Amino acid sequence: MIHITDVSGVEVGLPKVADKEGIRWITFNRPEIRNALTVEDLRLVQESVSESNKDIRAIVITGTGDLAFTAGMHIETFSGITVDQARERITAIRDCVGAVRLCPKPTIAAVNGVCIGAGFEMALACDIRIAHPSVRFGLPEVKLGIPSVVDASLLQHHVGLSKAKEIILTGDLFGIDDCTTSPLFNKIVAPEAVIAEAHRTAGKLSEHTAEVIAAQKILFETWLNTSLQEGIDISVDIFAELFSNQTTHDAIARYAPSAANRKN
Repeated sequence: MIHITDVSGVEVGLPKVADKEGIRWITFNRPEIRNALTVEDLRLVQESVSESNKDIRAIVITGTGDLAFTAGMHIETFSGITVDQARERITAIRDCVGAVRLCPKPTIAAVNGVCIGAGFEMALACDIRIAHPSVRFGLPEVKLGIPSVVDASLLQHHVGLSKAKEIILTGDLFGIDDCTTSPLFNKIVAPEAVIAEAHRTAGKLSEHTAEVIAAQKILFETWLNTSLQEGIDISVDIFAELFSNQTTHDAIARYAPSAANRKN
């Protein structure tokens, strides 16, 4: 089980996890090394995303301080390791970022600073990305002699294949203005407004029923992984199944009060 604690009382190290007003806040917490991540951090994030209770309606991921969302995996993670250890550690990244992508609740990356490597992949896996104009991001793995893998595959869906190849093959850091033709971030706000905007967005998404958000996220994943027609056909079944939930009928009734009294 994860340990939920008051943000103000956590020592620097493992990501901070705090629940407030129906929002779970996950904060990377090694500002002295730009919130670099360890495998232990990944496991905590995965657990925090996967085990959030029904009272949690949205999840925000951010970093401590104003310099970094996260600089990605600590370099020692991949120093002097064997093939089996490499497989184990990249699998931990896959499982953590996959948990973020497949989470039935809306996920928001409040990108408060540099966003690199596995951290950038985590931001790509979130439903919404909020940043400020000075944010820098990238996938520098190629400079270390290793490829960008797992959820780096999402990048081409956001910025197109040509730009994705440039970002991945150069390993350079890019800025907000470098992706103006295919915006990577949903909202760009002042640095001091990133967290407040994430809170506002999480609150807005929380207004919808948990069931419809979960269903819509299943559809997003389905549309990425199936043919057009198959995705359409699957959506028909998911749509119909939602009507087994009273929350669906209640939501409709709020917009059309007479609907609750009609017999179908």
